[in-house]
Amino acid sequence: MSTTAGVRDGVRVRKSRGAAARPPRRGARAPRRGGGWTPWLYLAPALVVLAALLAYPIYQLGLISVLEYTQAQVSGGEAATFQGLANYTELFGDRKFWDVLLATVVFAAACVAGTMAVGCSLAVLLTRIRLVPRLTLMLAALGAWATPAITGSTVWVFLFDPDFGPVNKLLGLGDFSWTYGRYSAFALVFFEVVWCSFPFVMVTMYAGIRAIPGEVLEAAALDGASALRIWRSVMAPMLRPILVVVTIQSIIWDFKVFTQIYVMTDGGGIAGQNLVLNVYAYQEAFASSQYSLGSAIGVVMLLILLGVTLVYLRLLRRRGEEL
Repeated sequence: MSTTAGVRDGVRVRKSRGAAARPPRRGARAPRRGGGWTPWLYLAPALVVLAALLAYPIYQLGLISVLEYTQAQVSGGEAATFQGLANYTELFGDRKFWDVLLATVVFAAACVAGTMAVGCSLAVLLTRIRLVPRLTLMLAALGAWATPAITGSTVWVFLFDPDFGPVNKLLGLGDFSWTYGRYSAFALVFFEVVWCSFPFVMVTMYAGIRAIPGEVLEAAALDGASALRIWRSVMAPMLRPILVVVTIQSIIWDFKVFTQIYVMTDGGGIAGQNLVLNVYAYQEAFASSQYSLGSAIGVVMLLILLGVTLVYLRLLRRRGEEL
């Protein structure tokens, strides 16, 4: 009896193993796992805070952009009227808007490239120097990072001042004014933006490099790979998720630069030659009291940044990258 039962048990066991080894049929519904709402319960407090801090201001921004909302409506003299897409039509028909948009894109791209190049280079340098110089470089970078943008901008304007700044004296430029010409003013702001932005990239990339197993780098070095080849073929692929994060952060920060442009070029330079979208929206909204046009510019900036982020993440997902 026991032998028969064992055989029966064996047959039963083999049947169950065979059933487990068979792949699921096409179109069969996957078994539903329990706890599907658990992640949303954990995310609920953060989502509530984000909705309160972001959703309502964005709603108000979009609402004002489709209204006639000037100083007369703000003071209560006239009622706000619905304009539909008239503000956007006026904005897109203005050549100045397209010139400012082009300048903003080019300036932001240059700042992102400069920030990433300086930050990644110094992160690699941190892994190759001794403790004291490494701590000195870290403290100097964190000091630049912690400096308020308006303070840093004022200091940089003083450094490049044509009368009292030490940079012109060291370079022998005399009374050359960096803020007079369009490109020299953009270059001066570029230096300041990179100076205050590279520490975030440097610290983040340095932490990522330190997390790479040393055996992997040693094996690449023993195979005869150069430092550049190790970075390109070993470190960069392993650091790609971190690079995605810092690149997107840099794009968002540099696309909406305001303080540096406003302080260093005195509100956008001579005749608005150094305007970027953020300063342009501020001038339209608060200097010209065209709050609807300022809000429309803000909505356009929001959509551009969302589009850039989504396209970049989608390209990475197509390559099978982990985010």
